[in-house]
Amino acid sequence: MSRRDVVVCHLLSLDGVAEAPEEFFDPWGDEADAAAAEWCTTQDAVVLGRRSYDEWVRFWPGSDLEPFASFIGAVEKHVATSTPLDPPWSNARAIDGDLVDSIRELRSRPGGEIGVHASISIAQALLAAGVVDRLRLLVAPTIVGPGRRLLDGLPPMRLTPIRSEVTPGGCLLLDHRVALA
Repeated sequence: MSRRDVVVCHLLSLDGVAEAPEEFFDPWGDEADAAAAEWCTTQDAVVLGRRSYDEWVRFWPGSDLEPFASFIGAVEKHVATSTPLDPPWSNARAIDGDLVDSIRELRSRPGGEIGVHASISIAQALLAAGVVDRLRLLVAPTIVGPGRRLLDGLPPMRLTPIRSEVTPGGCLLLDHRVALA
């Protein structure tokens, strides 16, 4: 039986900042939309942290920003939290128990890729535990300086490039397979 891939999909600045990408993808445009649309085509489950859930549940259910609004509304959402999901959101459920064990169990079930979006601490925890199979990154041609970085504090890992592309606006689309060193 094959297992599903866990894929961290993130927007970064050139210096690795992942926090508040709407501030350094300026203007937000076709390249970020195209990357998000591509990421969604292979995923049928998403893992979010509680803070991301709380932000997204207030925005995405009423949004008409496509194709992500339809995707995130319909996809199975697994939220790392110890408290009830309030307000509720369609197809969202709190992860019961340990995050890493829950994701290992989820990836053993049939289905498409499991995306990890917008949650720096969740991505870091899953990368550190060795349960992430791929990193898909859209890197803005911007140096932000201060801010939370996606890859800070992680153990050594070997990345095998699958794809790299420079967009017309100078963003880097990077797709790497992850292997622990």
